[in-house]
Amino acid sequence: MSMITERPVSDSAGPQPVRTVADGSVTPRRDVRAIVSAYVALTKPRIVELLLVTTVPAMMLAAGGLPSLWLVAVVLVGGSLAAGAASVLNCYIDRDIDQLMRRTKRRPLPAHTVSPRSALIFGLVLAVISVALMAAFTNLLAAGLTLAAIAYYDLVYTLWLKRTTPANTFWGGACGAAPVLIGWAAVTGSLAPAAWGLFAVVFFWQMPHFYPLAMKYKDDYARAGIPMLPVVASTRRVNAEILIFAWLTVLTSLAIWPLGMSAVYGVPTLVVGSIFLVEAHRLCGRAARGEAVKPMRLFHWSTTYLTIVFAAVALDALI
Repeated sequence: MSMITERPVSDSAGPQPVRTVADGSVTPRRDVRAIVSAYVALTKPRIVELLLVTTVPAMMLAAGGLPSLWLVAVVLVGGSLAAGAASVLNCYIDRDIDQLMRRTKRRPLPAHTVSPRSALIFGLVLAVISVALMAAFTNLLAAGLTLAAIAYYDLVYTLWLKRTTPANTFWGGACGAAPVLIGWAAVTGSLAPAAWGLFAVVFFWQMPHFYPLAMKYKDDYARAGIPMLPVVASTRRVNAEILIFAWLTVLTSLAIWPLGMSAVYGVPTLVVGSIFLVEAHRLCGRAARGEAVKPMRLFHWSTTYLTIVFAAVALDALI
């Protein structure tokens, strides 16, 4: 990649990378790869990947096996665009606080790689395409859930809950769990108890998954004035919520077992759930004793836990 610098631009203009030529003059030049990378970064690809991990197994369970590959492709593309749209609009709304946090100040908007206006248009276009795609090739329930998830994440969670209440992670959990319902609805046109069970697993999981991250970046959130639970609550309160929701996550995942699932799902879910609970208790025990904690250990293990549980869902549906 060539070395580029960037001039300050107005909100209505896109990024204006420039390069110095032999005579010392400066001429505009877009580095396509850098610009594409910036727009991709706005969509937060890692979050998209995690959401898709839950969507496909839910579709397989709804279909009682492997659903139409065409339908899977449509839902994966539509779901990716929807998740990307929600993330881009989140970046647009949060650009004021992102520039205050070390963890986020290098994102495209605070780094001025992409202008706010361009990001807003990009996010809205992705949202329209994703909902239209779901409406045209799945059904109205799946399309409606897709639209609702985008709107809830950006208008309710990002604009309101995130900035006003330490319960933001709890109420925002519905957004992360929505792809399970969307995938199920795309296959069946309805929602069954098992769909709501999988939704509950992802919903409860987000607290023991995100609170460790908030613990690590506690000072960042405090600097930006965001009332994440570890910023405003005692260690005892944070520990209690991590343990309560970790147990609810595991118990809910096991409660799905009798809903037509076999030991192919139940056994690995029991094993990884036990390890998940051990890690949660270990983190909270160290925090309660005032010892050095490694919150990202639970954060990363929680991702592994969810991946294995939904892989078990998919394998059970196939077998």
